[in-house]
Amino acid sequence: MSVAPRGHRHDGGEKVGVLLVNLGTPEAPTTPALRRYLAQFLSDPRVVEIPRALWWLILHAVILRVRPAASARKYRKIWLREGSPLAVWTARQADMLRGYLGERGALVQVRWAMRYGQPAIATELDALCATGCTRILVLPAYPQYSAATTASVLDDVGAWMRRTRRLPELRFVNHYHDDPGYIDALAAQVRRHWQREGRGRKLVMSFHGMPARTLRLGDPYHCECLKTARLLAEKLRLEDDAWRVTFQSRFGRAEWLQPYTEATLQVLARGGVEGVDVICPGFAADCLETLEEIAIAARAAFLAAGGKTFHYIPCLNNGPEGMAAMAGVALRHLQGWDTSPISKEVLHQRQARAVAHGATE
Repeated sequence: MSVAPRGHRHDGGEKVGVLLVNLGTPEAPTTPALRRYLAQFLSDPRVVEIPRALWWLILHAVILRVRPAASARKYRKIWLREGSPLAVWTARQADMLRGYLGERGALVQVRWAMRYGQPAIATELDALCATGCTRILVLPAYPQYSAATTASVLDDVGAWMRRTRRLPELRFVNHYHDDPGYIDALAAQVRRHWQREGRGRKLVMSFHGMPARTLRLGDPYHCECLKTARLLAEKLRLEDDAWRVTFQSRFGRAEWLQPYTEATLQVLARGGVEGVDVICPGFAADCLETLEEIAIAARAAFLAAGGKTFHYIPCLNNGPEGMAAMAGVALRHLQGWDTSPISKEVLHQRQARAVAHGATE
């Protein structure tokens, strides 16, 4: 009699899993934890596209000696009692995504992972397979596609595939930058803020920056950011002079996508714009780049330049509109896979067939 492969079950039917993946976070707001995290993050050739030997020298001789302590200080400003904001929100999103999909009749396993740090993608894929999942949808949380983010997630999944004997069927979500549900969720978030706090003179849509050369090399990220911003402005019925697109998180001396967020805010303040609202549509959940770089540092820069009122509009996080949009994206990519709940009668029939099949082997 043959033996079923490890992790394979004959009695539970075909199970479907969803792996929600975000960028990553250190385990603690400490210098050693940041050094480990940054070493992994900045060693990814998708993130830093310069010759490996030169970059290895710069990274280990300079950056990992200086940047971890500075980054740890920033993380301590935004660290929650439950841990890193990005990890906290992503975990909540995964729990709620399971519920939102269930409400729509899709019975799936949902887990979450980080591209850098913990929980690792490979670990969570193994966990999904261990529960009997034979079909898995990988859902990167990045609305706009970039080689440095989305493609890097797929690289890591590919590395896991090369080490795994029995592979599940896999599907990937590349982007959802123009998804109507996502745009509606962003618009609802802005309107809710305006109802509560009033409306600033300018709405600044700040996206994570990328080196300018990525655009010239064919990365669609810049174009997808602009489309997201345009669709959001149209949904909010904004006049052209009421909103701006900017790019944040510049690193190093090379030219990055422009205009830069902090510089733009300073120009607006010096030009007499007293109040701005800033939203970060490229982030599915609040993190260091939104809570410290925008809500703290960019706010200080705007006020120091003469601005009067600065409001940061939080990410969608686990709000109802954002979760409904994420569930909609997942459902479209799950089409054709059986995610309907299995009745006890059907399960018993499958188990009986499995027993009979085993007896004849």
